[in-house]
Amino acid sequence: MLDIQYIRKNPDLVKEKSKQKGYAVDIDKLIELDTKRRSFLTQIEELRKQRNQQAEELKGQKPNEDQLKAGRELKEKLGQLETDLKKTEAAYNELLLQVPNMPLDSVPVGESEKDNVVGRQVGEKTHFDFTPKTHWELAEIHHWIDKERAGKVTGARFAYLKGDLVRLQFAIIQFVINTLQDQKVLEKLIQDNNLNIPAKPFEPVLPPAMIRTDVFAAMDRLEPRDDRYKVGEAEDELWLQGSAEHTLGSMYKDEIIEEDQLPIRYLGYSSSFRREAGTYGKDTEGIIRMHQFDKLEMEVFSTPESGFDEHKLLCAVQEYLVQQLGLPYQVLNKCTADIGKPNAQGIDIEVWMAGQGRYLETHTADFMTDYQARRLKTRVKRADGQVELVHTNDATAFALGRIMVAIIEDYQTADGHVKVPEVLLPYTHGLEQL
Repeated sequence: MLDIQYIRKNPDLVKEKSKQKGYAVDIDKLIELDTKRRSFLTQIEELRKQRNQQAEELKGQKPNEDQLKAGRELKEKLGQLETDLKKTEAAYNELLLQVPNMPLDSVPVGESEKDNVVGRQVGEKTHFDFTPKTHWELAEIHHWIDKERAGKVTGARFAYLKGDLVRLQFAIIQFVINTLQDQKVLEKLIQDNNLNIPAKPFEPVLPPAMIRTDVFAAMDRLEPRDDRYKVGEAEDELWLQGSAEHTLGSMYKDEIIEEDQLPIRYLGYSSSFRREAGTYGKDTEGIIRMHQFDKLEMEVFSTPESGFDEHKLLCAVQEYLVQQLGLPYQVLNKCTADIGKPNAQGIDIEVWMAGQGRYLETHTADFMTDYQARRLKTRVKRADGQVELVHTNDATAFALGRIMVAIIEDYQTADGHVKVPEVLLPYTHGLEQL
């Protein structure tokens, strides 16, 4: 949620930046409701003072008729003002929650993902002296993916992963955990990117798979609801999370964190769930767009002044991980319309998929500033005793299905096998090719 004081001081800028992100919010109406709300609060406070003063004056006395009448009038006025305040606050909150986070000046202005800007390409696209196969063609040969039987059990866009593909996934998980707990790796990334933050390792977390409605909404990740899975009866008010950051980023709801604990860096592993609404007909082959998928997700809580450096670190970690696998990729600076409502900036990585002859999104890094923390009331107590909102960041370490797609397609051999990337060999226990 955006700071109302910022909106009061910068109404025209908020209008323009909201429009750039594709949100039509009536900022003038919001400010009008805010003014009314504050006026009601002032009046209510004054009437309560008068009632308290009246009660103090009558202490130990029997009130006369005029005093009783004055008391009734005060009570009626107060009741009416409280009713008016409740209605005004409801309308005010509804509008305030529609205001997106403000994009940084470095975010390109655009109307759709087509306006995302390629910042750079790293590595040469994988080429073969044979016609490369897609991951689903190779998976069919080796019986790695069984969507037909999964369809009998759960319906479309689910799959059984089998055999060496499972071994590959768990090797990737162990590689990432070890890398993000390696202080020397983090020190080098921080030094190479001139960041003023400590090389504190990431703590591995297995987060809950479900999240309450109010918490999901406070994270501003519940919408669009038709892309989410609700669990059980309505009274349960539980949803399957769509990514580990939904339950990681809300961990410190209504808490105050001591400054010396920050930054808090987590690496969460979870199965995630999305309906992929509106994507039917797209990427139906293989395991690219699935209703259930496994992810390793990074989440960081930091002080406001270090929030953007943490964002840069997460982007550097993402590139380092992809580089360690030897995969060619490109970095996208996402435009205003594509970064998402709570984001101040969004950076994507797209990895080259040789079998399909295209780059495909595998990573995203989201910088939220204090937008999520304000509604979650996640704060930091500074060394001088001052309490303020933290900054939050989340970023993909690996969407495991997609990165395995890249490995399968980019490391395939002419005889239909797949070499295991060298960096993963310590975790595959002698398995050198799939």
